[in-house]
Amino acid sequence: MSTGFYLVRHAVKQKGIGDVSISPLGIQQARMTAAYFRNVPISRICCSPLNRAKQTAKIIAEAVNKPFMVEIRLRERANWGDLPGQTFQEFIGMWNRCTRERDFVPPVGDSARKAGERLSSCLVELSAQHPNEKIVIVTHGGLITDFMVNEFSQDELNAYHPDFVQAQSRLVSECSITHIKYVDGRPVLIDFATITHLLLLG
Repeated sequence: MSTGFYLVRHAVKQKGIGDVSISPLGIQQARMTAAYFRNVPISRICCSPLNRAKQTAKIIAEAVNKPFMVEIRLRERANWGDLPGQTFQEFIGMWNRCTRERDFVPPVGDSARKAGERLSSCLVELSAQHPNEKIVIVTHGGLITDFMVNEFSQDELNAYHPDFVQAQSRLVSECSITHIKYVDGRPVLIDFATITHLLLLG
């Protein structure tokens, strides 16, 4: 038995601090991603509680005529605005340290390792509950790579980028799709961060 997961990074968001919405370009991206999933027999959709993920999930859900469920384990490692008074430069410094030092626990949010474990626990649970289904997971780029660095060998990751771990923060584009199957409780990587469904946007 296997369960297929399509890990979708949320669409392009508006510039700003806190729980911002997706931008007009993001709406176009989400609609093109939704059009792709019309041709896939999706059974359910789960998303992060942040607005940019919920709005992306809603557009996909309407296209495939399925409800979406908010799952707190799909939130990002950390979000700018969660720590009062933190500047963007300070946030980026904190983010980069978490990426380099995977067990570093920032003053707000989770370590990279812990964040990846959250996503893993969610996927393992869903795969056990919904065997042989195809599920869309709308989440965040950092969480996707945190999960992948936890779960896959460096050789597997470097097949997609020659220095995956160092480059991870720039590898998952908005509305890209990472396809994973859980087979007997273990993840198998099918495709990483594809954006072919968005190419008409130029």
